[in-house]
Amino acid sequence: MPAKILFLNGSNLNMLGVREPHIYGHDTLADIDKRLQARATALGLAVEMHQSNHEGDLVTMIQEARTTCVGIVINPAAYTHTSVAVLDALLMCDFPVIELHLSNPHRRDAFRHHSFVSQAAKGIICGFGAHGYELALEAMAKLVTK
Repeated sequence: MPAKILFLNGSNLNMLGVREPHIYGHDTLADIDKRLQARATALGLAVEMHQSNHEGDLVTMIQEARTTCVGIVINPAAYTHTSVAVLDALLMCDFPVIELHLSNPHRRDAFRHHSFVSQAAKGIICGFGAHGYELALEAMAKLVTK
C-alpha cells in the first residue's frame, strides 16, 4: 500500500472555480484532486483530499492523520491567520507539513500577511494557483521518499 499524503483545505475552498476566479482560478477542488491522484500514482504515493468549512473538523482530520499518513499539505484558507487550534494540531505531527496558498498572501491585505500555520510547516508554497497543489505534492514526495 503506498504511503498516503493528506491534502487538507479550509473554509470556502469548496467554492473554488466559482469564488473570485480572478484570484483563485477556475479549477475546482475536484479538478485539482484528479490531477493529484494521477501524479501521486506516478510517484508511488496515495493522496487523500478533504475540505471543511469547520475549524474543529480540520483539527480532527489532522489528529487522525498522525497514524495514517506520512505528510500533510494544508491550505488552511482563512484559518491561516486565525487558528491556534490548527497550529497546535499540526505541531503534534511527527511528519512533514507543507503550507499551501493559491494566491500570494503577501501581495494581499495586511491581515493576510501573518500565518499561524507557518510555525508548523517545513515549507510554504504560494502564488501559483492550482498548480501549487502539484508543486506541493512533488515537494512532499522528496521529503517522504528519501
